[in-house]
Amino acid sequence: MVFVHLYLGNVLALLLFVHYSNGDESTDPGPQRRAQSPGPATTLGPLPRLEGIKVGHERKVQLVTDRDHFIRTLSLKPLLFEIPGFLTDEECRLIIHLAQMKGLQRSQILPTEEYEEAMSTMQVSQLDLFQLLDQNHDGRLQLREVLAQTRLGNGRWMTPENIQEMYAAIKADPDGDGVLSLQEFSNVDLRDFHKYMRSHKAESSELVRNSHHTWLYQGEGAHHVMRAIRQRVLRLTRLSSEIVELSEPLQVVRYGEGGHYHAHVDSGPVYPETICSHTKLVANESVPFETSCRYMTVLFYLNNVTSGGETVFPVADNRTYDEMSLIQDDVDLRDTRRHCDKGNLRVKPRQGTAVFWYNYLPDGQGWVGDVDDYSLHGGCLVTRGTKWIANNWINVDPSRARQALFQQEMARLAREGGADSQPEWALDRAYRDARVEL
Repeated sequence: MVFVHLYLGNVLALLLFVHYSNGDESTDPGPQRRAQSPGPATTLGPLPRLEGIKVGHERKVQLVTDRDHFIRTLSLKPLLFEIPGFLTDEECRLIIHLAQMKGLQRSQILPTEEYEEAMSTMQVSQLDLFQLLDQNHDGRLQLREVLAQTRLGNGRWMTPENIQEMYAAIKADPDGDGVLSLQEFSNVDLRDFHKYMRSHKAESSELVRNSHHTWLYQGEGAHHVMRAIRQRVLRLTRLSSEIVELSEPLQVVRYGEGGHYHAHVDSGPVYPETICSHTKLVANESVPFETSCRYMTVLFYLNNVTSGGETVFPVADNRTYDEMSLIQDDVDLRDTRRHCDKGNLRVKPRQGTAVFWYNYLPDGQGWVGDVDDYSLHGGCLVTRGTKWIANNWINVDPSRARQALFQQEMARLAREGGADSQPEWALDRAYRDARVEL
């Protein structure tokens, strides 16, 4: 039974992360072939990791030839830093302009049909599901226990009021106290939950995230500013060029007035049932789920926001982490529309500033360990104006062997110069020589 609960917890966590990150994935299809005769395995050295020292600590670094930058530690859990002036105002404006030329699309979330199909494969009893959700094991499902696992379905961000409305609609809670006993839960047809979610189309303000985004290519042949920023990130992170160059393109995101992104983590959980999206095509493995393996996040603020739009880290530098403590009474610390002011750390958007953090803990052997739960973060509600940001995610597979195989295969494809060696991104390359006066 313990194994069943652990497995179900893994599956729900994976579904939850897919829901959060769908739309964050690059549309670059990447190489479409599996590794063939890879030859001797590549040995990868330890991953560099900047020391935080203490909150407020500053150090000087030279990332460009004509000026110094200062890195300031914002928190130790997660290991989070800020660099004012990482981008110039001209670079910020150019990135926004290139994104507009490319065209932005609404940031998507997991469709209900995919969610229901995934859930239908679980084949678990309602008793097992009840015991999984009943985290304090008191035989009753409180609203916060249900809220912890309801960021699924049609992508609607569920509040305590939403849950109680749903209970009333499907007659799950006869006494109306907001708490489900095992008997009440057993009397409910779980399909009624899915039908209810499907019948309620979420408004933009009710979504897990409300934004538009696009991707800008940064590899060889890209616009010279895109290349310069990637090289600057390379010097900042001190990671190998292979890791940085083979990571995702630059994601540019626009949040209009009312835009937000509820608190989430950028990397998925690492379980035996998962494989990293960036290495899956060259790994001879078959697993039911894939996830984003983002070792680091480097976030750039591209403009000054008139009001709101902070990046909140709700549990930064908490002494302990407890998922259930994120939801207390009517306060959900993950809710960035209503409760950003209650988060431990908020970073105000300032044009040209970069913040970066590690999404994983070290494993003690110079590689990637567990996901850092303290990296939970979100985009606060933009109350006036527009917010533009960009994300550079640095992808590293927690499996050292898989990451080595991936880099080896990408090097082979590049040597062969085949069609798979680089993504097309033709539209981006058409703008590589653009000179825009802004």
